[in-house]
Amino acid sequence: MHYNLKQALLFATCAIVLSSCYYNKKLVYLQDPSYSESQPKIIENVKSTYRLQPNDILSVKVKSSTDANVSDLFNITTTTQAAQFISPGNLFLEGYFVDTEGDLTLPIIGTFPVKDMTIEQARDTIQAKADRYLKNATVIVKLISFKITVLGEVRNPGYHYVYNNQVTILEALGLAGDLTPVASRKNIKLIRQTEKGSEVVLLDLTNPSLLKSKYFYLLPNDALYVEPLKARSSRLNLEHLTLLFSAATTAILILNYLDNN
Repeated sequence: MHYNLKQALLFATCAIVLSSCYYNKKLVYLQDPSYSESQPKIIENVKSTYRLQPNDILSVKVKSSTDANVSDLFNITTTTQAAQFISPGNLFLEGYFVDTEGDLTLPIIGTFPVKDMTIEQARDTIQAKADRYLKNATVIVKLISFKITVLGEVRNPGYHYVYNNQVTILEALGLAGDLTPVASRKNIKLIRQTEKGSEVVLLDLTNPSLLKSKYFYLLPNDALYVEPLKARSSRLNLEHLTLLFSAATTAILILNYLDNN
C-alpha cells in the first residue's frame, strides 16, 4: 500500500511540474530564446503615421512675440487651471473639433480642411494662415483626443487617454493594469476604424515578431479586446493537483508515523 501511495505521489508531482511549465509558457510575453543578457537584439519596426480624421480634437495655440495682444484673439481663453487641462472632460472646452467634413474652424483664420493631414502638416497650414495676420507667429498643434479602449481580461478595463504622440500595444496594456492570469496572450483582438469600416486583427503577445508588426504602434481610437484562455480550466486543474499532492503527502507521513510506532 505504501508503494502505491508513493507512486501516486510521484505521479502527482510530475503532473504538477508539467502543468506548471505548460501554464507558465502561456503567460510569458515575447518568447524568444535568442534574447541575451549580454547582447541586445535590435528589432526594426515601422511607426504608423496618423492622419487627422473627423471628430478629432486639436489643441491649437498661436503666439507672437511682437503682437502678443493680437495673438490672443486666435486662442480660446479659459480659466481652467493647468491641472485640470488634461482632464478628458475639458477637451471640449480646450480644443477644436475636426467636423464631419474633415474641416477645422479657428478664430480669425476661419474654416479649412485638415482631413488626412498629419499633425505636422496641419501645423504648417495654420502657420501659413497665421503669418498673414501676425509677425513672428509660432503655432503649436497637438492631438488631445488620442484615446484607446482596452476591454476583456485586463485589471483596469475602459478607455484611456494618451498624452503622447504614440503608444505601443504593451504601453496600452500597461495603462489597463496588464492582463489577468487567465487572459489569453495569443488572441488579442485589435479593432481599428477605417474609412471602409472596422478592421480586426489578432495579435500574439508571446511572439517576438509582434515588435516589428505594423500593429505594434496603436493609433487613436484603437480598441483592444483580451480573450480569456480557452484552457482556462488549466489553472483550476493545477490547483486540484496541488491539493491532491498535499493530501498524498499527508497520508504518507501519517502511515510512516503509524509504522514507526
